Amino acid sequence: MQRASRHANCPITTHRSVAVTNRRTVKQEPSFSVRGDEPVIARADSPRPVDAAPPRPALFAAAPWAVQGLFWIALIAFAKEAEPVLAPIVVALTLAFLLSPAVQALRRIGLHAAVAAAIVVVSMLAGLGLLTSTLAAPAAQWWERTPVMVAQLIDRIDQLRATVVRSARPAPAAAVGNRIARPSDAAADAAKRAAPDPLRDQLASEGVALTGTLLKRTVSVSVSIAATVILLYFLLVSEPWIVSRTIEAFPRRRARARVLCLLRRAQRDIGLYIGTLGLIYSVVGALTMVCMAAFGLPNPLLWGVVTVVLNFIPYIGPVVIATLLLLAALVSFEPGAAVLAPAGAFVLIHAIESNFVSPWFMGQRLMLSPLSIFVSVLFWGWLWGMTGALIAVPVLVGVRSLCKHSRRWRLLCVFLEGGRPGAPTLHSLLTRRTQRARQRPTG
Repeated sequence: MQRASRHANCPITTHRSVAVTNRRTVKQEPSFSVRGDEPVIARADSPRPVDAAPPRPALFAAAPWAVQGLFWIALIAFAKEAEPVLAPIVVALTLAFLLSPAVQALRRIGLHAAVAAAIVVVSMLAGLGLLTSTLAAPAAQWWERTPVMVAQLIDRIDQLRATVVRSARPAPAAAVGNRIARPSDAAADAAKRAAPDPLRDQLASEGVALTGTLLKRTVSVSVSIAATVILLYFLLVSEPWIVSRTIEAFPRRRARARVLCLLRRAQRDIGLYIGTLGLIYSVVGALTMVCMAAFGLPNPLLWGVVTVVLNFIPYIGPVVIATLLLLAALVSFEPGAAVLAPAGAFVLIHAIESNFVSPWFMGQRLMLSPLSIFVSVLFWGWLWGMTGALIAVPVLVGVRSLCKHSRRWRLLCVFLEGGRPGAPTLHSLLTRRTQRARQRPTG
């Protein structure tokens, strides 16, 4: 009686005990849930399963990769169509990475950022202007001689072709005592010489159209150069502000330090790479100029500068230089060994530079894989033409710096880097893994 009255006076305790009893009962009973058309029975001692979304088909499971692929395709198509806008921006960023140390050095001696950037940009433009004025007269001479050189080149090719055909043609059948010349052959040769040349007529008719195209291209290039110079100046002036705002966008201190280290390393690698190659290619251009002057090829200074500029396009630039030297020698010299001398000298200089000088100066830190360089030049050359081919290697250096600081892209960094020893064989890799598995303690 007392016990019943005690429980009646304590309703909270009674409710709690009932709740505990009910909870235990729920744990002992199996729970049921339905997924689709099949019932699912859970264990008695396990918590009630949470309703989960139905599994996606394989097509939807691969949807993120498909979306990423479409995104990259759309981005490449946009970059190709937006070349007049994006190309000056990328070129200005590359030059800013190269020239920002000079601006920082001027700022450390007390100059304002705007004044320091103006001094650097004006000095660069003055050097380019002096070089352009020096090369304007030789380039104009070659441009004026272009129709004559094309005609001479066609004549030389016709002479070589006639020589080859004449040497391969069998001798005509001789008469009883002497060879009798047939007048029909002389008439056929005279008619062939008097016949109009379609290639010459086409070159003459397309001269006006070619001039108009060159004028349009000149205007477009001038606008792009002006935009690049203006953007470069503003980037050099506002570099501290841009870096500070970029670091401020990351909330964690460790992420900020990592991004700052990444930017500084990319800037240092790109500047060191372009500066080292510029010094090496300047020496190569000077040697080429001396050789062309020794061989008697007109305007050796022009060929030296062309060598310096086109050498910044790996693999393709040296081929273009050798071809131009061969054509120039073909129209400047008489047929013989002298025609091959300028191109042969440049090929020898380039072989020594690419196999001995550049690897020694660049070192393992700045060496890139030849395959990655060639693919980068092909891609950027297809995307933006000559401008893309010139910035292909500096962009690749920046991408490698980014990959070194990202765990997700370290495998790509391994393929981009060069100068490493040969890769181990598959047999050694499998044997090493088996030995590690055997040495692992069991227990």
